[in-house]
Amino acid sequence: MGGLLGGGLNELLKHFKQNGEGEVAQSWVNDGPNKEVSPPQLKQAIGPDVLAALEKQTGLSQDELLARLSRELPAAVDKYTPAGRLPSQNT
Repeated sequence: MGGLLGGGLNELLKHFKQNGEGEVAQSWVNDGPNKEVSPPQLKQAIGPDVLAALEKQTGLSQDELLARLSRELPAAVDKYTPAGRLPSQNT
């Protein structure tokens, strides 16, 4: 999970916004409750290229990846965005 978020959190959020799930992803960054994301929403939001790369890196099936990410991604993004702020790209 850390590798997915490490340098690419801004990129990940951009994917969500471009694919109609920006409000969901923004809830993970903002203070307050995190909105859930279903595996189909997640698949649409991250796109086929990112999903294929994750499959290759992890050796997991698409279904398993999407199930795990839909459970873990909201909390992980929340953790990486303390006080509702994205990490600086300049660091």
